[in-house]
Amino acid sequence: MFPSAYLDAHAADLVALLQRLVRIPTVNPPGHNYEAITSLLVDELAEAGLKARRFGIPAALLRKTLPAAQHAFPRYNVLGKLAVRDAKKTVHFNAHYDVVPVSGGWRHGDAFTGKVDKGWIFGRGTADMKGSIASLLLALRALRATGVAPKLNVEVSFTADEETDSALGAGWLVRHAPIKPDYAIVMEGGEGRSVCCGHNGVVWLNVTVHGRAAHGSAPHKGINALEKMAALVLACDEHKRRLATRTFTTPEGVVMRPTLNLGGVFASGEGGKINTVPALASFSIDRRVIAIETVAAAERELRAFLAAAARKIPGCRITIEKVSDNHPCFQVPADPFFAAMAGCVERVRREKTVFSVSTGFNDMHFFASHLKIPTLGYGPGGEACHAIDERAAVKELVAGAKIYAELLTTFAG
Repeated sequence: MFPSAYLDAHAADLVALLQRLVRIPTVNPPGHNYEAITSLLVDELAEAGLKARRFGIPAALLRKTLPAAQHAFPRYNVLGKLAVRDAKKTVHFNAHYDVVPVSGGWRHGDAFTGKVDKGWIFGRGTADMKGSIASLLLALRALRATGVAPKLNVEVSFTADEETDSALGAGWLVRHAPIKPDYAIVMEGGEGRSVCCGHNGVVWLNVTVHGRAAHGSAPHKGINALEKMAALVLACDEHKRRLATRTFTTPEGVVMRPTLNLGGVFASGEGGKINTVPALASFSIDRRVIAIETVAAAERELRAFLAAAARKIPGCRITIEKVSDNHPCFQVPADPFFAAMAGCVERVRREKTVFSVSTGFNDMHFFASHLKIPTLGYGPGGEACHAIDERAAVKELVAGAKIYAELLTTFAG
């Protein structure tokens, strides 16, 4: 039996595996159930024929990196390796196992059941990105079951904390784990007929506006932090217009521009009451960084703009806190690795492939920028990532497994 036929015959096994992964709620923050899922993933890699181990992040580094509220939640990264006789090159597959929190009412009730309905599997993490994990594991299982050897040595990592900043996940892995890849596939960012060759970065800031409290009956005696914040938010339209003039065109011809999203999180200070002039107000900023920019320059520019805008608003005093960042990356898809993946996608999906750049960020840049190796993004994808009724199509999960198996058995580097 060929790997492709094996995968068609074992689609139910793929669904069952993904259900097992979804039913372990690895919500981040704070980082629930990382030990449980990484133990399972080590076992699954071993079952697929890889030598697998789990790396725990040292407690001192965890305390240094994470907020105090997360110190009780250990971090782990999983690494599996398969050495292939006569293979000269190594490909590294990477996926994160953490998921974002759940809110709202889901169609099938619990977001962590993995309910299958009309060809879709529902649950937090099905699309982002436990579906990719299940597809790869079944592809590796198919190669072993059919006796078809890959043409490349294989490394597989399942890493923590991508939904925050990846510092203790892929960031730790590329610096400390015993890996030596020649190529990397981060199993998200591209899907369908799109193979991802880059992604946007991001700068997250939190801006606090400082006012002065007073009684609501005498607002003139205070400084209303909410009013100052509102004026500052409106002033940011100027920066948005400036960013809109900066463009980057992807290989498929899409024009990308930096964006500014305000107030994903906003709050008042302690002691707020309807008859009190608010002394504190804060809001977040999500600044997307396109491939031709750097995180450092984007942050400097944004901080300078905010400081200048605040000075123009009477009584507006602000402080700016860095929350996190993630670097953009882009590689011209000229290496034969990109062509090989495009060919696999075309053969399995029977449609022409395009090379895309993701508006969201992922862990590609750790491999592309830190290890400086050809890196692409591709996975089965899904619908409603980070939203209610997140889901992945079973046929796309199987197609993703076929594409991974096709690459491993046709590309030698």
